[in-house]
Amino acid sequence: MFWASYGLPPAMLESFLPLVEDVPEITEPAEFSIPDLGAKLGKIGEETGLLLRQVVALPMVIERQVLGERPGAKLARVRDGATSGKELLGVIFVLRSHSLHFSIDERQILASFADYAAIAVNNARLYQMSATERRRLDALLEASADGIMVLAPDLTVERINRAIRLLTGWTQDEIRGQPYHKIIDWVRLESEQTLFQAVHTGWPVVDTEGELHFWRGRPLYVEGDLRRRNGSMVSVGITYAPLLGRGGRLINIIAIIRDISHFRQADALKDTFISVISHELKTPVSIIKGYAETLRRPEARRNGVLMDEMLAAITEESDRLARLVDDLLDVSRLQAGGLPFQDVEEVALEDLARRVVERYAPHAPRHKLVTAFPEDYPLIDGDPRRLEQVLDNLVSNAIKYSPRGGEVRIVGSATPAEVRVSVQDSGIGVPYAEQERIFERFYRVEGPETRAVPGTGLGLYLARAIVRAHGGRIWVESIPGSGATFHISLPRQTGMVVWRETGDTEV
Repeated sequence: MFWASYGLPPAMLESFLPLVEDVPEITEPAEFSIPDLGAKLGKIGEETGLLLRQVVALPMVIERQVLGERPGAKLARVRDGATSGKELLGVIFVLRSHSLHFSIDERQILASFADYAAIAVNNARLYQMSATERRRLDALLEASADGIMVLAPDLTVERINRAIRLLTGWTQDEIRGQPYHKIIDWVRLESEQTLFQAVHTGWPVVDTEGELHFWRGRPLYVEGDLRRRNGSMVSVGITYAPLLGRGGRLINIIAIIRDISHFRQADALKDTFISVISHELKTPVSIIKGYAETLRRPEARRNGVLMDEMLAAITEESDRLARLVDDLLDVSRLQAGGLPFQDVEEVALEDLARRVVERYAPHAPRHKLVTAFPEDYPLIDGDPRRLEQVLDNLVSNAIKYSPRGGEVRIVGSATPAEVRVSVQDSGIGVPYAEQERIFERFYRVEGPETRAVPGTGLGLYLARAIVRAHGGRIWVESIPGSGATFHISLPRQTGMVVWRETGDTEV
């Protein structure tokens, strides 16, 4: 409840509360009446000691307004008895200390004053509502994750939100009043037409039928690569929609801009997956099929040595296929929520390293595989099968990416808090710009020396997941052309965790 008074001590205002008790719902101003108003005035006079003998109550009434109501709807509501169409904003009480009654002229003047006061109060209320809605709209625009741009009918920029400022590098002051193509600078367009072309071919179409105006055009969607202010590019999809006023007049065009780079990356990743997996499946299948067909020939069966070599190759390629399937299953498990672990126990990493070396040494005659662990190298808690998978992948990569041979060393070290295993090679190394990305799913370094090396780009991705799941970390140090060293650091007392594809950890 809000009060305003003139000619009364502010300390006495609460004594006048009985005046506003039992205020009726408004029907018509001429029918407005507050029960026992005179008796209430007498009690107020006794309580305050003021000489009050006359009071008149003037309703502040406006026509009730319904947002978005079409013309003629208010008359229909009144005719159907849904509402009186009046709204009571407040009551003005005029008090006299003498006993003369209010004349008809005085009542008319006071009624006119009440009408003007109602209009003023309503306007103030509408202004406040408008200001509140504007602040709410401003907050929504600024908080939106999608870019929002408001264009004038001549396609100049009136406003951009924070998301667009971050996406493009332009500020509000720099772009206001500028043509929209200064901020929407297409490098590559995948849609049939731009906004400018669409507008000049009749978009949006507004038809008129009597007093009804409606927009028949659909929202315009444009997609492509946008040039940022700094010259870099970003893939975006923009939806344009017109804001029309009375008579179908175009007031604004609202553009919703969404960064779709991650969708493009997902499509590229899917294409990479199909390409890599197709290639990795085709090679062992072709070898197995070729040797199997050869073994069907009588002359091949008579040569025992040749038959043993072909059967060994079939077994090796079958194992390769099995490893590929296992890697794909592990990737699927990661996406579904985490890698499963079996038989978590005390693990001797030096034993795992020696087992990996024994497995690869016969197949890498040009490489010298060496392990170097201190005698008191500590045990850690973990899944031995998964940790061996990590070392297996690192040693396999060291051999594959050292085509000229050389030494591959697996070195162990320890501190009171952690253990470390490092796999060193003297191969082609990893370019500086690629040293973080090689742990991404399906990512492979592109170059003349790596193109012929088989692989899916899943090994390091899975290795990082396993190491992180043990509470550790993995990284690479490399000088291109001078080899690479992959380091694994694991806590001596691990709390097993689950690592998801997002890179987060959960205890």
